[in-house]
Amino acid sequence: MTRLRTTFLAAAAPLALLCACAQPDGAGAATGSESPVASAPTQGEGANYLVVRTESSGGFVPPDRTVGGLPAVSVYADGRVITDGPVPAIYPGPALPNVQVTQISPEQVQQLTQQGLDAGVRNGTDFGRPNVADAPTTRVTVRGPEGTHTVAVEALRESQANDPMLTKPQREARSKLASYVDKLTGITGTTVAYEPKELAVLARPYTEQGNAEPKSPEVAWPGPALPGRYLNEAFKIGCLTVTGDQMDTVLAAAREANAMTPWTDGGKKYAITFRPLLPDESGCQTFAITKGSR
Repeated sequence: MTRLRTTFLAAAAPLALLCACAQPDGAGAATGSESPVASAPTQGEGANYLVVRTESSGGFVPPDRTVGGLPAVSVYADGRVITDGPVPAIYPGPALPNVQVTQISPEQVQQLTQQGLDAGVRNGTDFGRPNVADAPTTRVTVRGPEGTHTVAVEALRESQANDPMLTKPQREARSKLASYVDKLTGITGTTVAYEPKELAVLARPYTEQGNAEPKSPEVAWPGPALPGRYLNEAFKIGCLTVTGDQMDTVLAAAREANAMTPWTDGGKKYAITFRPLLPDESGCQTFAITKGSR
């Protein structure tokens, strides 16, 4: 049995403000008292219907250093639970993330959906805004019978129990949501490695390591020309995606590298973040860095 762990990485720029919103979502949605999962197909495209997700963003780490991170947990209509698994406690770490898949039953998927709504993942829930600076924002998405509900809560775990900026109902709402996030990250079962159909390559100019750091040998880049298209010109993070045989070639090279490997292409050196795209993601539009992000 393997226990899924919480990660605090984000795939997008930080959410600066607390929000709770819901919007119509026709794909796979049910009507009346039916669960949206009950009517979602488990074959073909419908299997990639995202039902529940929790992720974290922002905090003290600037977004340009966390872009490309995986959501902590993503649950799909066919029962796949995809998370970022444990990695060896070594430095430098592996170049590739350890993305894992755990399978749960349709009934469990429906339960997680309802439990999320019951935990306050719905329009109008007031979580308050605590007196905490530079804390991450936890974002939870649930697709329920009424559509897609998303809440984004600042400092979900960092706020003090007696924070004067929070009312008792707000503290109770936060406690319920935190317990739900714990439930998501505590799902157990047999895990297998996730096999992506598309791999994103996020490249930035390589910064030479300090004298005290172990040196990683340079590796010639085997894929399309780096850095790809910039996500944001100011941050100089380029993005490109690979599929099929080209992805297999890139993955083979990445397995022999580490997180600090300098990749050479066109007479320049790059640091690369490899990000397997999840079933509901496609292309570099998955990532965003706004011009105002810091």
